[in-house]
Amino acid sequence: MCGIIGYIGPRETKEVLLEGLRRLEYRGYDSAGVALFHEGKVVIRRAMGKLKELERKTEGERFNGSLGIGHTRWATHGKPSETNAHPHKAGGVAVVHNGIIENYLALKNILAAEGHTFKSETDTEILCHLIQRYLFKGESLEEAVRHALLQVHGSYAIAVLYEGEKDKLIAARKESPLILGLGEKDHFVASDIPAILPYTRKMIFLEDGEMAVVQDKRYRITTLWGENRQRAPREILWDPVTAEKGGYKHFMLKEIFEQPRAIVDTVRGRVSMDEGRVFLEGSRLNPKALKDIRRVCIVACGTSYHAALVGKFMIEGLSRVPTEVDLGSEFRYRDPIVGSQDLLVAISQSGETTDTLAAFREGKRKGMPTLSICNVVDSSLARESDGVFYTHAGPEIGVASTKAFTTQLVGLFLLALYLAENRETIGRQTMKELLEELLKVPHYIQQTLDLNSQIEALSKKYMNARDFLYLGRGVNYPIALEGALKLKEISYIHAEGYPAGEMKHGPIALIDENMPVVVLAPMGQTHEKILSNIEEVRARDGKVIALTNPSCQEVVSKARDTLLVPETHPFLAPILLTVPLQLLAYNVAVLKGTDVDQPRNLAKSVTVE
Repeated sequence: MCGIIGYIGPRETKEVLLEGLRRLEYRGYDSAGVALFHEGKVVIRRAMGKLKELERKTEGERFNGSLGIGHTRWATHGKPSETNAHPHKAGGVAVVHNGIIENYLALKNILAAEGHTFKSETDTEILCHLIQRYLFKGESLEEAVRHALLQVHGSYAIAVLYEGEKDKLIAARKESPLILGLGEKDHFVASDIPAILPYTRKMIFLEDGEMAVVQDKRYRITTLWGENRQRAPREILWDPVTAEKGGYKHFMLKEIFEQPRAIVDTVRGRVSMDEGRVFLEGSRLNPKALKDIRRVCIVACGTSYHAALVGKFMIEGLSRVPTEVDLGSEFRYRDPIVGSQDLLVAISQSGETTDTLAAFREGKRKGMPTLSICNVVDSSLARESDGVFYTHAGPEIGVASTKAFTTQLVGLFLLALYLAENRETIGRQTMKELLEELLKVPHYIQQTLDLNSQIEALSKKYMNARDFLYLGRGVNYPIALEGALKLKEISYIHAEGYPAGEMKHGPIALIDENMPVVVLAPMGQTHEKILSNIEEVRARDGKVIALTNPSCQEVVSKARDTLLVPETHPFLAPILLTVPLQLLAYNVAVLKGTDVDQPRNLAKSVTVE
């Protein structure tokens, strides 16, 4: 996820671009850059690191053009560096891009054979060369952009400048957000509303397959196939703070609702439905070495530890590799018996969690090959790993992890499939069926988010409870832990997660008419067992809140309250069950008036032991 800003008008172009990028920096902060007209030429300024580095680099510089584009980067293809920073330029064409070009290697090989030379490792640079290719054939900038994009597979939001047409800005989108802002004397394009809200409240939200051509005070919207589109601008009434949150009351709620998009970005480019394969080559994993792995050891802390526990079920169930899970804070102190045939997988949203890093370094010291699953590009964990799987959830501002957790689950599922394919423990048809179900998950989550109004009502009903108990079995037991953690973190209500089979070994003593018991009861191998647990709770007058599937009518009949989530493969069910628990914790916390995004005593990244 990256941030894009474009401007045409009489204001100081550099200042408009930098101000827009400040408001978009939450979308990426490993590098930033701008392209502006000066003396009739497109001038590029780029810097690695946060936006302040670009501001320092351009301090005191003035540019006399009235047209420019800017970008703040969250790296996908190519490590963070000034060379890989946007904008990219070729033959007078400058481009900024948010998204992933899935067929960029094939296009790059074609262009290289035609004599094009490339300066970066990014997928974006091929867009400059594709557009340049059609300009050389005598096409206008608009035609060249259209023809270039019709060759591209993947997602994109782009803004384009060209030295040969000094009064024109082109913008287009597919599966990545892009907004056209209409001012009195100037026009804007941006990835998100906050970037341009100080200048205009009149905005047009481009749709997939649409392109905007902006010149002076005029604009025109067409499809990539040349059909004209007419759409009245919307008046945005948000205040600036609300705008940064995308209209949501809190960053946490925004990030909960971003999960369908985040999962799409995590999966994109990593699976082939035609072949029934998972591709993790970009993660630097050595497929040959994986065949000799005798054991997987996963280390993590907090929410990432719960993802690791789910990952154990996935990896053992699909690839049949024995898997152990350790808390990062405990692993190195037990002097683990590990070596070169044990794969160490470290999971951390930030890649900077001190206990996880310490455990990771201990395993590496003992000769373990290493893989990290993390969200922050070029973090300490990612840099030190033999292999890295970036989840591409995008920056997560709320302290209580939401989209980072569900994308970690997706990453672990893909890793389990990759190991299974590598070790030939599942057939091609089974692989295709599992991938097909994975690709449905974003849609299933969208359906699950529609439960929010029902969950709001539940939250009002149970907000004054002093304690909650969360129960799950098998692969869903870690989700009971995660649901309890979320409620504790942001509402400050005491909550415990337990494997349902352990209920009679202690927790049952707590159950009475005042105790809400959240039971994860989807269809699956242990469904009948979980029904027995529900009966045991009811016998003690506990208030059962059940998460189940529409086909599980017996659960519906026994529970005090029920939330119905779509039915999916048992290894993917934890992803769907997580979402209502996030919304339950969020709504209870809002009703209790706590600081949802910055709960007391907690930090986003724990960087001390």
